Amino acid sequence: MALTVHCDIVSAEQEIFSGLVELVVASATEGEVGIAYGHAPFLSGLNPGPVRVKKQNGEEEVYYVSGGYLEVQPYAVTVLADTALREGDMDEEAATKAMQEAEQALKDSSEGMDYSRAAAQLAEAAAQLRTLRAIRKNLK
Repeated sequence: MALTVHCDIVSAEQEIFSGLVELVVASATEGEVGIAYGHAPFLSGLNPGPVRVKKQNGEEEVYYVSGGYLEVQPYAVTVLADTALREGDMDEEAATKAMQEAEQALKDSSEGMDYSRAAAQLAEAAAQLRTLRAIRKNLK
């Protein structure tokens, strides 16, 4: 039996996951990080994208976070997300449409256009699509 650490993934609206895990992989602002039992304490911002957890029974789950913070303590990992979604809460069609709209807004840049908002929307939609693809890859 592998050594485990307790993991909580929470958003402003609800708790998404809570349980013992062997590994947590997330896209931190410093790069992709993997957290396992015995990891040094750590605090980092999170980029939009997937958070993978390998549960105690070996099963993997993938969640989408739109950003937030990752906190690692000796026996606990906490993902405090702005928004966190389970697979069933994500809509691939809506994410694809949002990505196309953001790309079009960036191409049609006009005076008064909020470039940073359009770029943020594009990054978030792309991260949701990456997460959905990672989920599908785990199901195969």
